[in-house]
Amino acid sequence: MITDKTIFKKYRTLSGVLLMILCAGCTKNFSEYNTNPNEATEEMMATDNLKTGTFFAQMQRNVVLFKDGSNLSSDYQVAQGLTSDVYSNYIAPTGTWYGGVHNGSYYFIQSWIERTFTSGFASIMPAWQSVKTAATADGLPEITAMATIVKVEAMHRVADAYGPIPYNNYQSGSLQNNYSSLQDVYTKFFNELDSAINVLTPFAQGNPSATLLKSYDFIYGGNVAAWIKFANTLRLRLAMRVVYANAALAQAEAEKSIANPYGVITSTNDRAVIQHSLINYYHPLYEIAYSFNAGEARMSASMDAFMNGYADPRRPAYFTKAADGNYHGVRQGIVTTTWTPYTGTNISSLNMNMGTTPIVWMTAAESYFLRAEGALRGWNMGGIAQDFYNQGIAASFAENGLQATDAAAYAANNTALPAAFTDNSGQSGNNITAPSTIKIAWNASDVFETNLERIITQKWLALYPDGPEGWAEFRRTGYPKLLPVVANNSNGTINTATQVRRIPFPQSEYNNNAAGVKTGVSLLGGADGGGTKLWWDKK
Repeated sequence: MITDKTIFKKYRTLSGVLLMILCAGCTKNFSEYNTNPNEATEEMMATDNLKTGTFFAQMQRNVVLFKDGSNLSSDYQVAQGLTSDVYSNYIAPTGTWYGGVHNGSYYFIQSWIERTFTSGFASIMPAWQSVKTAATADGLPEITAMATIVKVEAMHRVADAYGPIPYNNYQSGSLQNNYSSLQDVYTKFFNELDSAINVLTPFAQGNPSATLLKSYDFIYGGNVAAWIKFANTLRLRLAMRVVYANAALAQAEAEKSIANPYGVITSTNDRAVIQHSLINYYHPLYEIAYSFNAGEARMSASMDAFMNGYADPRRPAYFTKAADGNYHGVRQGIVTTTWTPYTGTNISSLNMNMGTTPIVWMTAAESYFLRAEGALRGWNMGGIAQDFYNQGIAASFAENGLQATDAAAYAANNTALPAAFTDNSGQSGNNITAPSTIKIAWNASDVFETNLERIITQKWLALYPDGPEGWAEFRRTGYPKLLPVVANNSNGTINTATQVRRIPFPQSEYNNNAAGVKTGVSLLGGADGGGTKLWWDKK
């Protein structure tokens, strides 16, 4: 039987060779960009069998940043909390920064749009390269395959935020190179996932009891079959992302995932979660919601409109009640000199438990909703859209501690509608009519677009609080119909109705990789601003 012990014995001759390889090809600014002083380095690897495992663990800790002795909750806040979490309309920022003239009202603060980019290239890519170098030298392609899956999970979030990135040319280990178009980056994502799945599938079939990097895997504890299911579901996610840009490619990649012997995630036990039992941490939104300046994040107005209109039983799992016993959100883009009404008990906070709320990369619910959309499009997803849709709702309820009977009753509701939003702070100028008239219960007689809105609306609710996915799905499909910002401070670069479409490239790239970022801008098809659509944003 193949075990971690057997695999790690092969690494004992790598120290000197790996160090020389990692040093080669470095540029003048390589260490500035590609080395996090708090992360593992070759010099820190005193024990040979820690090499790939420690770098693999580093990668997992930097997909979604959390307080781990290296990153802080404030790093999560500027990498995700003040961008995708806000633009997905999951949370609304209620900090007093800049009087509200900031990312939340489409005026980009430079220090708030850097970390999404730099965390991927400072912590994910160098660690992946170290794993690949060691594993290749020792003839262990399955180790490279697992690390590559994590790399794609991390870096598609970066690409989906900015568009073109210097990803395809990273083989030299330097960022000082030209960018690749988002289309080419996605082509590489698919090739990498295909290759990883093709390596791991026969390995798992031939070694059903084997574990890989068990002591360093915070997601699945080294379970290879579980990694294959995750990789297939990730491929399905990315396939659906490009459906309006390349429908044939989308269908082909999606159907590969369903046809694989291990298939996609179907059980809540298979979802990709950083396990509290394997690493001690708490979700960064806990500290942001409760410790930072008496709380800097609250329930959004869009969540208020949909969840209250549907009388959604998941409300207490997601949010806390306001003083009046109800759930109340905040409009995005409020500009005010009086924030006290929004940080007190008038507005619902985030229901985060310090020791148990997990960071989730992929849910079973998302897997079912992806299959529902694929089936709606006529693809071979192994079933019909209605069944997958209802299974997605059931999985989301189960993942949030609710009963199957609650899910069934909710899925059958054919009368509830999203509600109008009323600002509970008393500022009536922020009130707005209901964003949508979509009902919950599946109706096979509805047209394609109505059922697509139904799927994505429920998917969006189930994805909370995964801001990068919620925002990407809104941009890709136009659903759910989210409430617009109150104040748009983009100076006309972002359309209030269509909302923000991307994050501008960070200033550090203009300072340190001017020629490279110039190629990135040329590949955008528009200005380097928040209103330019990405390659897959074609609908």
